[in-house]
Amino acid sequence: MPFMPSVPKDVRGEGEDHMVMAEARQDTRPSDTRTSAPSELNALLGRGSEFDGKLSFEGTVRIDGTFSGEITTTDTLIVGEGAKVQAEITCGTLLVHGEVTGNVTASVAVELHTPARVKGDIATPSLMVERGVHFQGASKMPDQTASNVVRFANTADGASD
Repeated sequence: MPFMPSVPKDVRGEGEDHMVMAEARQDTRPSDTRTSAPSELNALLGRGSEFDGKLSFEGTVRIDGTFSGEITTTDTLIVGEGAKVQAEITCGTLLVHGEVTGNVTASVAVELHTPARVKGDIATPSLMVERGVHFQGASKMPDQTASNVVRFANTADGASD
């Protein structure tokens, strides 16, 4: 009996579908411990597929095809090698290995991995760019509003004991 990778029930399908998802799931695992790529993949827009419109999701989505429009999530978007994305992206974390054209706002982090090509502005508190990545645009690291910051009032401003 051939080896079949373990795939959760929610992503199993008939025939080769579960194998495709299993392979995609393996591709999202970091080869480098510094990469924050998640191991669970909720959806995949595969190679050769094209989508035009608005994409909104929870969890992790990987795009390996062509997408144009708008992407909104608080979670993770992975743009695979060979993917072409032309979109305004608002996300939690963005991992790019392919092409992205459009502005990106990420609340957690943006990672640009070789051979990524990005044309557009990036706003994120954490930006990682590997050598060999082509990035044309501006990057902005907005001020972090920390919930553990305590502001002290000046005692000379009317505070009395």
